[in-house]
Amino acid sequence: MFRQKAIIVILSMLVAVPLAAADKIALTVYNSDLGVVREIRSLTFQEGTGRIGFTDVAARIDATSVTFEMADQTQAVEILEQNYAYDLVSPDKIYGKYIDNTIEIITEKGELFSGILLSYSSGYLIIKQADGKIRSVVQRTVRDVTFPELPDGLITRPTLFWLYNSNFSGTAEAIVGYQTTGINWHAEYVGVLSDDEKTLDLTGWVSIDNRSGKTYKDAILKVVAGDIHRAAPEQRGRYDYLMETAMPMAKASVGFEEKPFFEYHLYTLPRPATLANNEIKQISMFEPATAAIEKELRYRGEPGLRDVNVFIKMKNSEEVGLGMPLPAGRVRIFKADTDQSLILLGEDRIKHIPRNEEVKLTIGKAFDVVGETTEVNRRRITDKIYEVDYSIEVRNRKEEAVRVVVSKGLSGFWDILKTSVDYVKKSASEVEWTLDISAEDKAVIDFTVRITRQ
Repeated sequence: MFRQKAIIVILSMLVAVPLAAADKIALTVYNSDLGVVREIRSLTFQEGTGRIGFTDVAARIDATSVTFEMADQTQAVEILEQNYAYDLVSPDKIYGKYIDNTIEIITEKGELFSGILLSYSSGYLIIKQADGKIRSVVQRTVRDVTFPELPDGLITRPTLFWLYNSNFSGTAEAIVGYQTTGINWHAEYVGVLSDDEKTLDLTGWVSIDNRSGKTYKDAILKVVAGDIHRAAPEQRGRYDYLMETAMPMAKASVGFEEKPFFEYHLYTLPRPATLANNEIKQISMFEPATAAIEKELRYRGEPGLRDVNVFIKMKNSEEVGLGMPLPAGRVRIFKADTDQSLILLGEDRIKHIPRNEEVKLTIGKAFDVVGETTEVNRRRITDKIYEVDYSIEVRNRKEEAVRVVVSKGLSGFWDILKTSVDYVKKSASEVEWTLDISAEDKAVIDFTVRITRQ
């Protein structure tokens, strides 16, 4: 535990180099553990060579990615050297760096001990007093510790220290950018199914997880949807092309403003936002939308499989109520009961969905609809040709009619010789049937396939 006396000594050592706090800040977050920070700060320079500390940077900064320029291009400041200091002040580190140096200790009982610190471990301070005696002091009984000065290399916040050369003296705005890890974002969607299960009320949220070691106060916030290529760790890369020269303040809005950007989509929050360190912040992505949907039951016709899977399909188009780029994320689907309580029906994850593409969500497995596939017979025609008779039965135990899509995987060169229900060839290895099954009824597909092996 440190009293004010020790803290004053520490702070007096830190202000020996001028430190600069942020005036304006912009943050661009990617969904690949990457953030790009851009700050405008008023810095004070001396003409000629000098030193300055750029404090309060992200603890997980990539110091090799730092960019620096003056807002006024007539003012020239050249960075000659850069050091990133992240060995932050803590009692453990001060004790550790003060081994073999003199400290002064006052215990809770008012006892004063002064001497050379020999060891700091297991909750004990071992000091050698001026009379040569060795004294062991239990750390939890210590009330005051005085250090003559702060050991070299300890600071209170992660800081970039620059050696610079300037053509002027005075205060001016500098633009500094850098990359940091420890920050990520993903989309979260919540959909509420209508009573007739024909439409879906969809809302989207941007969820940002900040573990970068810095709080971004009143920042212009952007998120990028898309998969950017990252250089290997030993290579250096810059992503400052996504940082704008100006940082205007826009009017407040419900959610993010989206626009295409290069081969990605850029979402900008049109109001300042504070993103605290070790915080997960959720911000509305877009106005709630109502989309027309289709529920689909599908059964994979393979021996041993019984489950009928439930899907929700919709087209991401304006015609059905959507028509916006949907970043990758988790989708939760609910439906309100008669008392308006929300029941979770299922959840799924989507990849990036462009406009006018289909969205297909896996919801769960149907309780009252089951399938059964039987290989009835197999006949060898030649060494490379054989025929198989299959029977696929789907039973509907619901009190209402259902439509079930049945698919079957086929390998090799195949030809369906006969079938009791018309099929559709979906690909070189899959066929589909569509069954309309009445309440408390069943439907059967009997077919024969000839398969030729190479």
